Amino acid sequence: MSQINLFQIEELTLDQLQTYFKNEELTSFDLVKHYLKRIALYDKSGPSINSILEVNPEALFIARNLDAERKNGKIRGPLHGVPVIIKDNIDTADQMHTSAGSLALQNHYANKDAFIVQKLRDAGAIILGKANMTEWANFMAYNMPNGFSSRGGQVLNPYGPGVLDVSGSSSGSGAAVACNFAMLAVGTETSGSILCPAGNNNIVGIKPTVGLVSRTGIIPISISQDTAGPMARNVKDAAVLLEILAGCDSEDAATHCAPSATSYTDGLTNTSLKGKRLGVTYDFCIKNLNENQKLVFDQALFDLKKEGAEIVYLDQISPLEKGRFDYNVLLHEFKSGINNYLKTVSPSLGLQTLSDIIAYNEKHKEDCLKHNQELLVESDLTEGTLTSPDYLKSRLNDLENTQNNGIDLVMQENQLDALISPNDVWYGIPAKAGYPSISVPSGFDEDGMPLSIIFTAEAFSEKKLIEFAYAYEQATQKRKPIELK
Repeated sequence: MSQINLFQIEELTLDQLQTYFKNEELTSFDLVKHYLKRIALYDKSGPSINSILEVNPEALFIARNLDAERKNGKIRGPLHGVPVIIKDNIDTADQMHTSAGSLALQNHYANKDAFIVQKLRDAGAIILGKANMTEWANFMAYNMPNGFSSRGGQVLNPYGPGVLDVSGSSSGSGAAVACNFAMLAVGTETSGSILCPAGNNNIVGIKPTVGLVSRTGIIPISISQDTAGPMARNVKDAAVLLEILAGCDSEDAATHCAPSATSYTDGLTNTSLKGKRLGVTYDFCIKNLNENQKLVFDQALFDLKKEGAEIVYLDQISPLEKGRFDYNVLLHEFKSGINNYLKTVSPSLGLQTLSDIIAYNEKHKEDCLKHNQELLVESDLTEGTLTSPDYLKSRLNDLENTQNNGIDLVMQENQLDALISPNDVWYGIPAKAGYPSISVPSGFDEDGMPLSIIFTAEAFSEKKLIEFAYAYEQATQKRKPIELK
């Protein structure tokens, strides 16, 4: 490594990294080597975090090429030469597999990059590897441990390996960023799978509006709720990554109604919470928190008020807070979506339908079914055509109860700028609405578990949510780097 000590790389921001690149104090090649060394030391030995499922064998060569581009005056943007980890349910047309953590797809090579992977490559990012994850994005079994996959084993929470819950299903993406195995990662969320592991791993996660980021080339659960999104150690870096990921894709109809490209970082350093009205259904949010966790959330509310925000206490945001919360939409859409995705899988694997995956798991149950597959079986019992009255009723009810009679109504009636909640509590309602949220570290409980606060608002409100989260982050500075041994 040329002129920078190894320890200086830990916890770098994108701005700092690009300054080192510009001043020729660091190369992308050296940075990739550093991350690979850390993966060897801490992910595959030592505490064995187990967040990385596969390393890109071409990463060092790609880094050299991007260093040469930089030397010749070609700089593609803020991600030029920056290693990024992506979740194992996102297609890459290279020597890495795409398996969603399953043994059934352990030999599956994608024919082409996912739309967002191509955008990352065009932006000069280095796809360093694939992150381990909760198998099938935690849509396989009711008692599947967070962060476990049959192919990759158990991801550990670096703040308490083997003790604290790493959360799921983008557990590997979250743990990898927390451990400085890469500066950035891409996760996916259907309901909580970016926000919760971001919170549990003391980093920032953005769950975008469904349709802001393409889903083409991502193994699906739900066409209604799926989205990819950024995970980073600070809000600004996550915002930069979101700018790269966002964009209209001719193969993903949801992206056609997204607003035109915008900068999520312009004016970010001048943002303020002063005068912002933030709504919270306090009793609902704290009912499953212990006393210490409640104190951390209360402190976050106090800090927001200290920065000039007005906290508006609400009776409810959606009828679903006091009604029945179901998985009907996911059960129906998973079968339809996975059968469609399997058309891209080589016939030699013998996996053309969800039924084939279930049969494969049964045939290899000792390795594949340590935690059962009830959700796969229940999904396979649906017709797969999305014509069921139960499905259509649930889908329309979800939209009505989370959008028109939920988030939109409450924000309009109370003149709110955003909604707030603690981590791992309220993510399901914006998930069903397809609305954006951002998770920011807010402290730790008595066991050392990282906690977070989540900002949520209406469709395509990412820019203001990023501004609120940035203002809170800068005022509180609750992230604490982990020391791996």
